[in-house]
Amino acid sequence: MDNTKNIKSSSKGGIKVKVQKFGGFLAAMVMPNIGAFIAWGLLTALFIPTGWLPNAELNKLVSPMITFLLPLLIGYTGGKLIYGTRGAVVGAIAAMGVIIGSPVTMFLGAMIVGPLGGYLIKKFDKLVEGKVPTGFEMLVNNFSSGILSAILAVLGFLVIGPIVSSFSMGLGSAAKWVTDIGMLPLIALFVEPGKILFLNNAINHGIFDPLGIAQVKAAGSSIFFLLESDPGPGLGILLAYSFFGKGNAKSSAPGAVIIHFFGGIHEIYFPYVLMNPLLLIAVILGGMAADLTFVLTGAGLVASASPGSIIAEVAMSPRGHLLPVLAGVLVGTIVSFLVGSFIVKKSSASAEEDSFDNAQNLVSDMKVESKSQNKIESNVEKIEASEEMPELIIFACDAGMGSSAMGESILKKKLKNAGISIEVQHSPVDEIPKNAKVVFIQESLAPRALKVVPNAKIITIKNFLDNKVYDGYIDTLKKLI
Repeated sequence: MDNTKNIKSSSKGGIKVKVQKFGGFLAAMVMPNIGAFIAWGLLTALFIPTGWLPNAELNKLVSPMITFLLPLLIGYTGGKLIYGTRGAVVGAIAAMGVIIGSPVTMFLGAMIVGPLGGYLIKKFDKLVEGKVPTGFEMLVNNFSSGILSAILAVLGFLVIGPIVSSFSMGLGSAAKWVTDIGMLPLIALFVEPGKILFLNNAINHGIFDPLGIAQVKAAGSSIFFLLESDPGPGLGILLAYSFFGKGNAKSSAPGAVIIHFFGGIHEIYFPYVLMNPLLLIAVILGGMAADLTFVLTGAGLVASASPGSIIAEVAMSPRGHLLPVLAGVLVGTIVSFLVGSFIVKKSSASAEEDSFDNAQNLVSDMKVESKSQNKIESNVEKIEASEEMPELIIFACDAGMGSSAMGESILKKKLKNAGISIEVQHSPVDEIPKNAKVVFIQESLAPRALKVVPNAKIITIKNFLDNKVYDGYIDTLKKLI
C-alpha cells in the first residue's frame, strides 16, 4: 500500500530517552483519571468558601476526593499499567497505606507504590508459575495478592508515606521560598525547553500537581497549576508562523492555533520550535513574562488544567482569579509572538520548509525509543500481502487522548463524506483493541503497536493533520468497494 511506510529505526539511549519514557509513564497514570481531577476541580471552584457558589454541605465532597479518591485512582492505574487488573488491585491497596500514613496528599506516593505493587505481584506470579498444585490456583492467587497488598500497605504507612511526605513538604517549602523571593518566573528557563523535550507530563503531573494540591488546600488556589499548562507561549509561536512563516509551516499554523489553544494539545507547536531552535528564546521569554504576570496579579487555579486548553484554564479559575489568569496568558502570548516574529522573519523559505519536515520527524522520534528495523519491515510486508475492507480503524498515540483523537475526528469526517462506513476509534498505543485491522500511528510508536496487534496493518504518519495520508488511504478503500 502506498501510504504504508517502512518503520525507520533511530537508535536512542541515555538519560534523555529514559526521562522521556518516565514522563510518558507518569502521563499514563494520570491522563485516564483527568476526568476525576476536573470533577474535583469544578467542585472546588464552585463550593469552597471562596468559590463561585459557596456551599458548606457540598464542600464536604472536596476534601475526601482529593485525599483518598484521586491518589487511589493513580495507584490503581499505575498497578494496572504493570500487570492488568490484578496489579491494579494490589496498587490501590498499597496506595491506601501511603495515603493514611501521610499528612499530605499522596500523589507522589501513589505514583510510587501503585506500579510497585503491580510489579511485585507480576514477579510473584512468574515465580510460582507451573508450581501450584491443581485445584489450588484460586486460593494461591487470592491469598498471594491479599498478603502482598497487606505488606505493601503497612510498608507504605510506616515507611514510604512518611519519606514521601517529608520530601513533598521540603519541595513545597523550597517552592514557596522561590515564590516569596520573586524568582518563580525564572522557572520558565527549565519548563519551556522541558515541554519541547516531552518532559511536560513529568513536570506537570510529577512536580507541579502535588505542589499545587498542597497550596490549594492551604490557600484555595495555586500558581503551580499555571506554570506548565499556560498555552500563551506556544500560541505566540504559532501566531508568528501564521503571519510571517513560509510554505507548509505557514499554511498549517492557523489550524494548529485552534488545536493548541482550544484543544489543549501543546505538542502541535513543538515542531515549529524545533525547526528553528532560536525560538526557544521566544517561548522562554513568553513563559517568564506570563509567570511574572501570574505572580504580580496573584493568579492561580484550583486544579490542574489538563489538557492545557484555555477552556480548562477558565474552568479551573476560582472566583476573583479569572482576569489575572487571562492576563498572564495574554502577556505570554504577546511576548512570545513579538520575539518569535522577529526570528521567523529572518528564516529563509527553502530552509524553513526542509526544517519543518525534519522537525516533525524529530518530534515523532523523540516520543519513544525505536526498536529493530528488520523485524518491523517483515511484519509490514506480511500484512500488506492481504488487503481487505477493515471493520475497525484505530488511531493510536502514547496517551491515547491527544493527537490520536484529533486524527480520528478528521478521518471519520472524510470517511462519511466518501460514503464509507467503518468504525474509527482512538486509543493508547499499549491498549489497541485486538480486533483492530488498521492502525494509524507515529513512526516511532509503530514497534509497540505491532507487539499489541501483530496482524494489523500499520500506517505510519508524521502529522495527524496531514490530509494527504487520509485522502490516499480513502482512495485505496474505494478500490475495495
